Amino acid sequence: MSSLLRRPFGNHGKVHQITPQDAGWRYVGFSLYRLRAGEVATEATGGNEVILVMVEGKAAFEAAGRDWGVLGERMDVFEKTPPHCLYVPNGQDWRAVAETDCVIAVCAAPGRGGHAARRIGPEGISLTARGKGTNTRHINNIAMEAEDYCDSLLVTEVFTPAGHWSSYPSHRHDEDDFPRITYLEETYYHRLNPKDGWAVQRVYTDDGGLDEVMAVRDGDVVCVPRGHHPCGAPYGFELYYLNVMAGPRRNWRFVPAPEVEEILRRDSV
Repeated sequence: MSSLLRRPFGNHGKVHQITPQDAGWRYVGFSLYRLRAGEVATEATGGNEVILVMVEGKAAFEAAGRDWGVLGERMDVFEKTPPHCLYVPNGQDWRAVAETDCVIAVCAAPGRGGHAARRIGPEGISLTARGKGTNTRHINNIAMEAEDYCDSLLVTEVFTPAGHWSSYPSHRHDEDDFPRITYLEETYYHRLNPKDGWAVQRVYTDDGGLDEVMAVRDGDVVCVPRGHHPCGAPYGFELYYLNVMAGPRRNWRFVPAPEVEEILRRDSV
């Protein structure tokens, strides 16, 4: 199995934990909890800022010395309603008590103490179409560049209809040469509808030094350290993914793969 593809290491409790150390990079961390009603997850942020994303279900949160009440509304991620999220800066603690069975994603990157804890969404997040034809997908922007309440993190949700492509035309963001391109590490947390479905993700560089095609299943994570990284959802299987990006600067600038440049010139996708 590819070292870029991470299967969940369980189906209950903490089921993913990706750190910069084990990913072999410097910025992005990602972990995931699957809790039953009444169960607790708690962590210290340490040197990271985090965005806690309620992927599914409801939980009561305390963080940064405050009670944030119950967050969460959608019980199935494919309802596509805006997520409830919580931003917690570095040097703080957070605690979640599951009100229902729930899935909590922990998106992490280096923090500088530049922002206070705050709720993110569901207000201000709206499902937005991007692309055309079989490249159409739908985006819930949680904390992209226009949302200035993070030091490092860029976080978004993407819903790709069955038979469509996403993170396409192929592009990379693996050099620190702003404004032409920025260096951003990235994780993809994948979900499939129906759950026994599958999708594909390719991660490849222009020189072919990295070229891996992975069959992703419900609950998998793919790490993208460099290169282009398109996803495809076969007919009959709807794809969701939660993206986490971070690098030395909080800007998303990318360069298309050579083989898709003509597509970009011909069409706005």
